[in-house]
Amino acid sequence: MFGLDTNLTIILILCMVAACAFEFINGFHDTANAVATVIYTRSLKPQQAVIWSGIWNFIGVYFGGIAVAMAIVNLLPMEALVDQNVYHNVAMIMALILTAIIWNLGTWYFGIPASSSHTLIGSIFGVGIAFMFINPDGAVALNWHKVADAFLALLISPIIGFFGAWILMIVFKKYVKKKKFFKAADPDKKPPFIIRGVLVLTSTMLSFSHGSNDGQKGVGLMMIILISLLPAKFALDQNKNASNMLGNIRTIEAYISKIDTIHIDTKTATEITTIKTDLLEIKNTILTSDISSEIDESKRFKIRSDIIIITRSLDKIISDPNKKQYLNLTSSNISHLKSNLAELKSFTEFAPGWVILLISISLGLGTMIGWKRIVTTIGEKIGKTPMTFAQGTSSGLIATTTILLASVLGLPVSTTHVLSSGVAGTMASEGGVKNLQTQTLKNIGIAWVVTIPVTVIISCSLFLLFRWMIV
Repeated sequence: MFGLDTNLTIILILCMVAACAFEFINGFHDTANAVATVIYTRSLKPQQAVIWSGIWNFIGVYFGGIAVAMAIVNLLPMEALVDQNVYHNVAMIMALILTAIIWNLGTWYFGIPASSSHTLIGSIFGVGIAFMFINPDGAVALNWHKVADAFLALLISPIIGFFGAWILMIVFKKYVKKKKFFKAADPDKKPPFIIRGVLVLTSTMLSFSHGSNDGQKGVGLMMIILISLLPAKFALDQNKNASNMLGNIRTIEAYISKIDTIHIDTKTATEITTIKTDLLEIKNTILTSDISSEIDESKRFKIRSDIIIITRSLDKIISDPNKKQYLNLTSSNISHLKSNLAELKSFTEFAPGWVILLISISLGLGTMIGWKRIVTTIGEKIGKTPMTFAQGTSSGLIATTTILLASVLGLPVSTTHVLSSGVAGTMASEGGVKNLQTQTLKNIGIAWVVTIPVTVIISCSLFLLFRWMIV
């Protein structure tokens, strides 16, 4: 199958199944947040809510783009992205997937709204740190720029959720005159039609946004598997004409030829020499290929590695203010250079439609199962008073807006923590901190704090164990 031997074929199938399992668990773990508000305000019956949410999670993944998926891939250390040893990649993949599944299932079992985003990102950090023990120089092989972006997004988004929902409640109190909007649902009556419609709409939007952000993490995980085990097929986007790279390469060559490599630091000068060599290699590979629009299968992973090294190195150089004086480039030149780097990167940052579809189905089905534990926590155990229609609407709108914005920016955020902090914000707006169940918030806070350290340790340990077993 795909030119792999029997053992690797079995490993490939198991890894793909495990990636789908991770996204399935993500569905009933995280998506419970999207249906909590409509269930506890009695706007929809539980089964209606989870089926509807599952459908919109599917749509969110399928039409939400791949910016977050590629952000997940780019968190991996450079050594992992350019390692051509298939068994090394298997060790990495199994460490990532097993860590994510173990932690997600554990927190779900205890009904703790932990974050699948934190889990997967912590697993990736663990692999990066493991390279510190493998590399002779002891360097931590993480893409620190992407790490900083991810940490910032995960840190700020719950704060936005809490205060955003609190402020929106104040706005509602000032401008919404219907008193029923600020009351909890009557167990014997359906909510008023307009209020019910608003809550269903916010839950729908939240489900879509969850799919467009969290669902993409499964796409990223699946692409890591395919690129690692089937580089000839998935290292480069075969739907793009390889000869189109030539224009980007010539433009990049023209700009880097202007850099003052004599006075710039030695390390950067060496990086620029490597970039020039890699650009020449890509150009020669395309020009000598049997078909000009394609790159020979045996050379695709090497070209992918060259593109990653070129784009990461140049991104780092042109964003460093200390090196600006040596670039000899105008703002317009830098903008044009970044545009060409983005086009070159597009040959490595892609996901086939069938991958997106498979993850969409896994997340959608997962949404329809196992939702009750987390819904109970969100609906009953954050505030001391029953959730009102206004609170459900406020927390849902803020969570949706925050997550959709993060998806557009290609930043991974936690649906769990954004919504649960939003619910806490609405409860606090009604009665201050006294209206919050501190034990639940402590459990959520502890999960928020410990998820990344614990998953880093588990992932790092598993990766080193697997690498030791295959050496």
